[in-house]
Parts: sequence; structure tokens; C-alpha cells
Amino acid sequence: MSVPRETIAAVATAQGRGGVGIVRISGPLASAAAKAISGRELKPRYAHYGPFLSEDAEVLDEGIALYFPGPNSFTGEDVLELQGHGGPIVLDMLLKRCLELGCRLARPGEFSERAFLNDKLDLAQAEAIADLIEASSAQAARNALRSLQGAFSQRVHNLTEQLIGLRIYVEAAIDFPEEEIDFLADGHVLSMLDKVRDELSTVLREAGQGALLRDGMNVVIAGRPNAGKSSLLNALAGREAAIVTEIAGTTRDILREHIHIDGMPLHVVDTAGLRDTDDQVEKIGVERALKAIGEADRVLLVVDATAPEALDPFALWPEFLETRPDPAKVTLIRNKADLTGEAIALEVSDDGHVTISLSAKSAGEGLELLREHLK
Repeated sequence: MSVPRETIAAVATAQGRGGVGIVRISGPLASAAAKAISGRELKPRYAHYGPFLSEDAEVLDEGIALYFPGPNSFTGEDVLELQGHGGPIVLDMLLKRCLELGCRLARPGEFSERAFLNDKLDLAQAEAIADLIEASSAQAARNALRSLQGAFSQRVHNLTEQLIGLRIYVEAAIDFPEEEIDFLADGHVLSMLDKVRDELSTVLREAGQGALLRDGMNVVIAGRPNAGKSSLLNALAGREAAIVTEIAGTTRDILREHIHIDGMPLHVVDTAGLRDTDDQVEKIGVERALKAIGEADRVLLVVDATAPEALDPFALWPEFLETRPDPAKVTLIRNKADLTGEAIALEVSDDGHVTISLSAKSAGEGLELLREHLK
């Protein structure tokens, strides 16, 4: 519910210099500030070009002023936007003028807070604003915009309405047990419950996917020394991000590379080769590798297809079995297919494990299979 409150003001554009900068005001003084700064009455929801004036009628800047009377505004209150030049000195002068007129400097996020308190946004939409600003890919931006437009909130509202309907049936059966009609016997309620459960599972799955789009997926490349882990990282990154040599144990620490695959941000981590070693530095690298495996969203377990352990790759390192996440999050990469002659392919076993045969040194079909799999 809208209540009288202080008028707030802030620079609404990012810090730095630019062609356009915006100062926004929200609250009961916005109308008076519009007249004082522009020197005239502003027609609501129309763009007015002209000077922005100081208390002494000195021109501070020239630009566009827009006045939005509440409740038909972003915050639900009277809102004034001053769109001037984007220099920090000019914006500071405009903001100082607003404060002289009785406005208070807004706290971070206070405009969105007022929009929420005035029922212009719900919590999901408020979070979507931050997600849209922080989006690291076009797909993440599209997802955030859909949430901002209310798509996610509407789905949650629909689920809530269905659950309320189910509760009515259950409460009727409890409150009126003597009635001849058994509200729970005809299977209708169970069918409704199954439908809600399926829809809720879909929402949870899509929300998880949205979180990955927003924050990025942590992909850890693990395996024995010289299995081709660093070569695979370089192939995914499209550049020589990691040093590749024939010497086992070249990678001794965590190496991170940030890439995008069709809008999906990936944080790819190359790790030290998993083996017993007396080298203290390499041993620390192995410990960090196991820790990274435990925190990963996806593990690419790389095995040398020419080596004996390729026959039983999950047994190549006992601690890996204890540290690795859900087996469904582990993808087995049979590397060096160019040496074995095996076909480039993606296979899914009966228990759901995915195996991809490829050559990390030969960018082509195998790498594309992996990219599609990671999306």
C-alpha cells in the first residue's frame, strides 16, 4: 500500500562518462522539482527538451525532462527523470539541485524497493532486474526479461491457485465426513496433485537452468597426467590458455578459463593430473583438483584412450569415486581418438553415463559434440 514518504533522488546511469546521463526523482516532491528545474509545467508522460535550471535560474545543462505521476510510474509514486549529458560533474550538479529542493539521496536499490512496496513489482521481478543488469549472455538477458515481465511469477501464481483448490477438496473431506460424496475417492484430486507435482518439477528444473545462465556452469576437467586435459581446455577456449607438454605433471595448479557456448557462460577449470606423487607442490595441486571436483556442476573425466585405464576409467583414482558429484554430472571423455582410430561419437549408457570419444588436438566434430552436450 502506498504511503507518504520522503522524496529520493539518485543518478540512474552507470558511473563514468557517456553521451547521456539520467537523474531520477521519486516521491511527493517530484512535481514541484519538475517545475523548479525545467522552469515550466510538464505535461505527464511527454518528453520536454529544454534547460535544467539552478535556484538562480542559471542553466546547469540541457536535456529531456519526463514526468510520470503516480501510480502509473515505475515506483508507483510521482517520478521525474532528467536526461542530460553524461559527464560526472554535470550529473553531480543536477543531483545537488534535487537535494536543494528537499530530496534525499536514494539508497542502493531503493527505487526498486519502492516499486515492490507499492505493488508495481513482486520479489521475482525485483530479482529479475538485478539479473538483467548482471546478465553475461544474450540468453541470460532474455530469461531475466521474461521474469521481469512476470512470466515466472504467473507460473508460481497458477501453481498456488491449484494447490488452494486441492486444499479445498481435502478440507471438505475432513470437515464433512458424514456426507455421501467422498471428495477424495474418484481420483480427481490425485490427478490434480500429479499435475501440480509435474509442473512444480518443471519450474524447479527451469529455475536451475536459469541460475546456470545467470551465474555460469562450473566445469572441471579432471583425469590422469598427460590424458589431454590442458589440450581440451585450449580447444574449448579457442586459444592456448594452458601449457601443453609431453612431461607428466605440467599442470600443477588450478587454471580457470571463462567461455560462452551459445549464450551459456561456462567457468572451465583445468586441474592437476590425479596421481600419487612425492612432489609437495604437485601434491597440493592434486588436493585442489579433488576439491574443485567436489564443487563442480559438471566434471569432464578425461582418459587417454590408448592407456590401460581406459578400460575402467572410474577406478583410475580411488579418491575420485568419493569426491565426485552425482554420477549424472560426470561426462567421460575418451581422448586421443585420432591415435586409436575409434569413431568420434557420443554414447549414453543404460545407467545414464555419457561418454564422448574425441581428439582434443583435432578441433572438429568431437569438440562440437562436447559443446552441444555442455549447453
